[in-house]
Amino acid sequence: ANDLNLPHVWNILYALGQPFQRNADQSLAEYLVGAALYTWREAGIGFLVGALLGLVLATIFVHSRLMERAFVPYVIASQTIPIIALAPLIVFALGQGVFSVVIIATYLTFFPVTVAMNRGLRSFDPRSLELMRSYAASRPKIYWKLRLPASLPYLFTALKIAAGASIVGAIIGEDTGGIQAGLGRVITTFNQYYITGPEKLWAAILAAALLGIVFFACIHAVEVFVLRGRSAPSAT
Repeated sequence: ANDLNLPHVWNILYALGQPFQRNADQSLAEYLVGAALYTWREAGIGFLVGALLGLVLATIFVHSRLMERAFVPYVIASQTIPIIALAPLIVFALGQGVFSVVIIATYLTFFPVTVAMNRGLRSFDPRSLELMRSYAASRPKIYWKLRLPASLPYLFTALKIAAGASIVGAIIGEDTGGIQAGLGRVITTFNQYYITGPEKLWAAILAAALLGIVFFACIHAVEVFVLRGRSAPSAT
């Protein structure tokens, strides 16, 4: 390792206080914060759409064994395609822009939610189901009053995984989709000029990592608030 391959931490921190490019009014830190917020917005939209899609698919699967057997293999198979290979196809089909980035983030988000909720919606106490059926409870009431509350620990576990995945999807989508304002383009640009300023690329990578950690922490904070007094789902 040398100063080019692996800059010192203090050099990276020093670069954050310098203009992100010659004669620029913004420092590198301000520039990265703006890019991170732009990426977070795209990732957040994809995260919400993907979480909703995963919840809908899991709801369909737990109520229909036929649909589960027919489509779960395709849901699993969809994740065998590397996103770096799929992203250009999505951009080619839907065009460059924010919409393609959101679709890519959604693609990486829906899978963990679907898998976790497919199990979580079945994690209720069978005696509770028997009790509700004895009172002639309808399927929607069983879903809202029994299945969904019982599945919340699984849902938040999936959402924490999906939070980081949505950031990855947004960054890849920005690079492929020609977005100029997000971290994806920033990382690509600083990589092209790595020889003249390696600290900038490392600072951008640090910003991307911190963005994922902050998103994860936000979901965890909501989880702690919602699941007060409840234990997390077993790993077995």
